[in-house]
Amino acid sequence: MTDTANTRIGWLDLPAAVRARIEAIIGGGRVAEAVSQRGGFSPGTADRVRTETGRRAFVKAVCPAINVRSAELARMEIHVSGALPRTAPVPELLGAFDDGDWVVLVLEDVDGAQPRTPWVEAEFDAALAALAELADAVTPSPVGGLPTTAERLADDFAAWEIVAADPPADLDPWLAERLTELCAAAKRSLDVLGTGNTLAHCDIRADNLLVRRDDGRVVIVDWPWGAIGPEWLDRLLLGINVRVHGGDPARALTGIEPDVVTDFLAGLVGYFEYVGRLPPPPAIPTVRAFQRWQAEALRPWLRDRL
Repeated sequence: MTDTANTRIGWLDLPAAVRARIEAIIGGGRVAEAVSQRGGFSPGTADRVRTETGRRAFVKAVCPAINVRSAELARMEIHVSGALPRTAPVPELLGAFDDGDWVVLVLEDVDGAQPRTPWVEAEFDAALAALAELADAVTPSPVGGLPTTAERLADDFAAWEIVAADPPADLDPWLAERLTELCAAAKRSLDVLGTGNTLAHCDIRADNLLVRRDDGRVVIVDWPWGAIGPEWLDRLLLGINVRVHGGDPARALTGIEPDVVTDFLAGLVGYFEYVGRLPPPPAIPTVRAFQRWQAEALRPWLRDRL
């Protein structure tokens, strides 16, 4: 559901000067091989590269001319990734630059693959272990200048208000009958999301995780959405992703108040119900289908919980 193969630019699409600057960060001569990676929604590069002497790195590069928002997100990712402690289960940031046009991150190339979906038990366990390790490493948050998770999600969780003002004709009747209740639940969730001092990833799902081939441990990648909030948020997002793919999220939800889970789920479903009906953003044609899929997968769970 997150295939960007037809929209993502590649290594050779970067200007020669940008490629040379990246090669200087990696060391080991010129890049001899670059393999573009699927997944995600940025139209920028996502290349595993190998230099002439065998050094490897993962390169992400985008410019505002392709998509303004993607460039903004890359800048935010530089800010967060540059401050993450080495004790956190994240790839090392080898270098980064922003020349006013191209925004570039050069990261450790993790020898691994995304967790399988539907989720398998061993990889679910490894992801839970990684999130526990992450919470220990980033509480209190080592990154300054970030919003709270409530601030990060405020516009998203206001989506039910927009939907309620002008309900779409194809809105599920069960949802349409409960718009006042859903608006209230999303607002309650924001109150809870304003607490805590942990750095949250805020976008935990299978395609933002890598399972190392050598030991099966999970590495958490893609950090543009970092925010300060409760330590359980990323674990809840993992549980939601497991549920989206047809699994049982119960182990991820341990210790989280059931009403907190339900209210957060209400806010998230409202966001997907709203944005899934919008036109696609420039150069990212697949994201709306992904958002509609999320809404369809989570709607029955919300109905059960309410």
